[in-house]
Amino acid sequence: MSTPAILTDRQAEELNKAILAYLGVIHATNTAAAFRDEGKIAPSFDDATRKKYEGLLEKKWTSVVRLQKKVLELEQRNQTLQTELDSGTPTSLLRKNQDPTSWLPRAPARHTLQSHRQPVTCVAFHPIFSSLASGSEDTTIKVWDWELGELERTVKGHTKGVLDVDFGGPRGGTLLASCSSDMTIKLWDPSDEYKNIRTLPGHDHSVSAIRFVPSGAAGSPSSGNLLVSASRDKTLRVWDVTTGYCVKTIRGHADWVRDVSPSFDGRWLVSAGNDQTARLWDAGSGEARCTFVGHEHTIECVAIAPPVCYSGLASLAGLKKAPPLSSSAEFIATGSRDKTIKIWDGRGTLIKTLVGHDNWVRGLNFHPGGKYLLSVSDDKTIRCWDLTQEGRCVKTVEDAHGHFVSCIRWAPNVVKDVPVNGDASNGTPVNGITKKKEEEAARAGIRCVIATGSVDLNVRVFAS
Repeated sequence: MSTPAILTDRQAEELNKAILAYLGVIHATNTAAAFRDEGKIAPSFDDATRKKYEGLLEKKWTSVVRLQKKVLELEQRNQTLQTELDSGTPTSLLRKNQDPTSWLPRAPARHTLQSHRQPVTCVAFHPIFSSLASGSEDTTIKVWDWELGELERTVKGHTKGVLDVDFGGPRGGTLLASCSSDMTIKLWDPSDEYKNIRTLPGHDHSVSAIRFVPSGAAGSPSSGNLLVSASRDKTLRVWDVTTGYCVKTIRGHADWVRDVSPSFDGRWLVSAGNDQTARLWDAGSGEARCTFVGHEHTIECVAIAPPVCYSGLASLAGLKKAPPLSSSAEFIATGSRDKTIKIWDGRGTLIKTLVGHDNWVRGLNFHPGGKYLLSVSDDKTIRCWDLTQEGRCVKTVEDAHGHFVSCIRWAPNVVKDVPVNGDASNGTPVNGITKKKEEEAARAGIRCVIATGSVDLNVRVFAS
């Protein structure tokens, strides 16, 4: 019994010609002669015609494989979207109204930035322009245009791996700071082709983390002359970038200090590291305010919750009333090699432990909309935790990178002209502006853009 033909006569004829051409390419002369006879290929199919069909079979074969892979990817993507729709997470609603306070990153990344030759350790956004800096174990800093996805320049100067980068500094004079295993901190001027304008020596071991400390001054909350660094020499140091002097050395950690983060008003510093504790310091006096004890391994990263997160975190902490928006360092998050994230109040009380990552937690970022905490890990994922739902993990970006994800930063909010007698960005009322208006302004300023770096040598930009 003959099987029904899948191909039309015309398709069968074309396929036979392609097979005959392929047999010619691999010099299977006898098989070709037999096939020409059995496949009833017309004598008009001469060498000249055969040339046209050469390579056709190979091309079709490889494109089928490629398409199958694409179909699999699309099916997986479809499944993810369906899951989102079914669980009614904010990302499914996002497509309708695009509310930036509910935006969460999704695969695939908008840009994969490739140029580093060794693992990427850190990323930082320019506060105004679409520049993104990344540092790597290859000793270089690369500056990218995150909107276009293009490399702008490579900045060289460190003699060992770059461990952290940050933009900031005096108002109107944004600088890029970097720190390295070469024990130095360097300041670079973005307005002068990223020239190295200062090198700050002083630490006795690798400098792991660096952040500009906001001055909290009215009208320019995010600017300031101070810089804080954390080092393997167990200290934090505070520097004046205008003079290059170390103005304070803070001692207290018993081991390598891995990360440091200042509060939005520059009053407090949180640091953490290999001694498995996080510590809250008064930035002015250098005195310790409290110690956070509970992790069972090195703490890799810390983040201080911005005031916009207070209402969600207050309910998580079981408080009847959220702290005033003008107060800082009310809630802190820590991520550890014990695979957990812990959320604490500013007095050192543990509020919640977030479990879900399958490997070291390497980076944390509070969502500027106030509702979520984002984390990255050596399990190659980005996870989004909903602070208003008891810290539930509502979204996981699987395989955000092909290897350990080392860092995450959120693009800073679009800078609005801030009234000089008040400060809209930290949530305190300005000239009696209502809370609603203020929330609208904050929402309008949110950039739905995230950058991550990885041991896979790539920097990725996730954007709406």
